[in-house]
Amino acid sequence: MRVFDLPLDEGQVMLDDGLARYLADRDRADWDGLAADLGLMGIGVAEAAGGVGGGGVERALVMAALGPSFLGGAWLAHSLASGLLADVAPGHAALDALVAGTQRVALVTGLSAEAQGAGWTFSGRADVVAGADAADWLMLLADDAIALVPADAAGVERRVRIMHDGSGAADVAVAAQVASDAVLATGADAAALADQIGDAWLTGLAAEACGLMARMMATTVDYMGQRKQFGLAISSFQVLRHRMADMQMAMMKAVALTEVAVLAEGDAPARRGHKVAAACVEVGEAIRFVGEQAVQIHGAMGLTEELSLGGLYKRGLAIGAALGPLSAQLARHAATAAA
Repeated sequence: MRVFDLPLDEGQVMLDDGLARYLADRDRADWDGLAADLGLMGIGVAEAAGGVGGGGVERALVMAALGPSFLGGAWLAHSLASGLLADVAPGHAALDALVAGTQRVALVTGLSAEAQGAGWTFSGRADVVAGADAADWLMLLADDAIALVPADAAGVERRVRIMHDGSGAADVAVAAQVASDAVLATGADAAALADQIGDAWLTGLAAEACGLMARMMATTVDYMGQRKQFGLAISSFQVLRHRMADMQMAMMKAVALTEVAVLAEGDAPARRGHKVAAACVEVGEAIRFVGEQAVQIHGAMGLTEELSLGGLYKRGLAIGAALGPLSAQLARHAATAAA
C-alpha cells in the first residue's frame, strides 16, 4: 500500500517494497528485526560514516510504513540523531553501534545550555521523549549547543512511560555538566542544526500520520464490505459512502502537503518552515477527522482491543498533539509566507 506519490529512484522503490513485504505479516515489528533484517538504522547516515545514506524521502517512506507498528517515533529520533552525529563527528566511537542498531539514541529538545569552564551546562526538562525509554545515548539539543551523552550520565534522569498507543517514551530531566569533547556544535551552528532537526522531526511525524490514515481507511473499507444491516453490506449505504469520500479527501490533502514538506528538506530555513507548518496544520486536522470517522463507522467495536483500529487512532491523536498547537503553526506559516 503505497502512501506517497513521491519521485522515487530505484533504491527508494526497493526500500518501500521491502518494507511492505516485511511488515505484511507482522502486527508489531521489533527493533532488532528492523536493524538486522532491513538495516534501517543506517538510513540518514552518510555512506562514508558507515551508513546507507538517504534523507527526507527515505525517512518518509519508513515512517509511513512503521506507523501501525508504533516504532516510528523511536526510529525517527534515532535516525535524525545518528545522521547529525555522522555529519558533525563522522569518526565518533558510537556511530558503528548506532548504525547497526545494537545501541539506540534519542533526541532531547527544548533545553538551555551555557558555557561553563571547560564544558557546557545543559538544563531543562522534556516530556514524552520518543525512544528515550530504551536509549543508550541522548542527544541534547539547545539553541546554543548540541551534545551527545550516555543515557545514564550524571545529571540526567529518566522516567519511563508506556503510552496509550502502546509505544514507549520517557520524561527526561537534565541538569548536567557536559565536557567539551561531548559537545558537537555551538552558537549559530547549533541553532541551525536544531532548527533543521526540528523540521525533519515534524515532517517525519506527518509522514507517519499519513501511513496511519491509509491503514485506517483500508481497515474501514474492509469492515464496511463485511458488516451487514437490513441484509445489505453497509458499504452500499450512500451516507457512509459520502463519509468515506470526505475521509479520502482529507487524507489526500494531508498527504500532498506532507510530500511538499518532505521535498523541502534542502530549502532555505524560512521556505522549509513555511511548507512544514502547512503540513502540520493539514495533517493535524486530517488525522483526527479520519480517525474519528473510522471509529464511528466501526461502532462500539472501534476502540476495543480486538481491533487494531483503536491503537492506530490513539497514535494518531498523539501525533496530532506532537505537531504543535494549530495557532502556532498557522502563525509560523503566515510569518514565512514571503519566503
